[in-house]
Amino acid sequence: MTKKYQVVGIGNAVSDVIATASDDFLTANGIEKGIMQLIDQDRAEVLYAAMSDRTETPGGSVANTIAGLGMLGVDTAFIGRVADDDLGQRYATVMTEEGTDFPNPPVEGSALPTSRSMIFVSPDGERSMNTYLGVSSDVGRADVSDDVTGNCDILFLEGYLFDKDPGKEAFYKAADTARGAGARAGISLSDPFCVDRHRDDFRKLVAGPLNYFLCNEEELKSLYQTDDLDAALEAGAADCALVVCTRSEDGVTIREGANRWDIPVTPVVPVDATGAGDQFAAGFLYGLVTGRDMETCGKMGTISAGEVISHIGPRPEKLIADLFQTAGLV
Repeated sequence: MTKKYQVVGIGNAVSDVIATASDDFLTANGIEKGIMQLIDQDRAEVLYAAMSDRTETPGGSVANTIAGLGMLGVDTAFIGRVADDDLGQRYATVMTEEGTDFPNPPVEGSALPTSRSMIFVSPDGERSMNTYLGVSSDVGRADVSDDVTGNCDILFLEGYLFDKDPGKEAFYKAADTARGAGARAGISLSDPFCVDRHRDDFRKLVAGPLNYFLCNEEELKSLYQTDDLDAALEAGAADCALVVCTRSEDGVTIREGANRWDIPVTPVVPVDATGAGDQFAAGFLYGLVTGRDMETCGKMGTISAGEVISHIGPRPEKLIADLFQTAGLV
């Protein structure tokens, strides 16, 4: 039976606010370069006021992936929480306009505002994210509709939501429902610091109800507490049916059982690395849900990531389907 959705994502609904900044600016404002830091509301207001020439767009890691898939014509839905404020209403509207169902209405009367992340892009393209989670981090079981997660081909979860117990409960409910309906369920490990915080839980997830996981090299090594990439890949493949590891300029390595694919990339100097991993996931999952082989899935991921780092912002500006066609992948 054909499912309503090809891919459903669950994650933080965060409005990305992006501006360029020098390394001196980062130092002067106590911003640690190249990582995601959680901040409180007061700090969010200070950093927002310090930004000039801001670009604002609906974001959040898995939300960016789902939006990228929607732009590729995939039937998608995104489960997340926004407040019934201007930012939240805009978020829900834009996601829908871009082709992704946003089934949960903005939360009325929320004591917390819609989440936002202040992203400072350095001259080398590295991004430093300062995220105030607001209402988005309160995703729980009640937000996960069986009519959505039980009606998809692929479920994609965001590791960041594991910072609260309700998010963990939501994940297990969603994964159980999706797999019970014959879908493949997987997760993005999100960030090395996220892995450090939730290593035991992530190990249980990837070895339990999940069929696949996406990560970068640092996250994978952190998950299995080793500096040996091959050993980490071997451990991942023993735990989970499919492991997809991005390795920056060293390309992508995929393990499925005993099979391994190493897919090179063409190195480019990034304008803005924001969303690179998110759009890699979009390209890869597009290949997966449309029945491509693993090598093609990996190539689609690298093309999608390459496009998004060529400009400011976490979502594609060019038609990724045209880039796939140019590369001979479709």
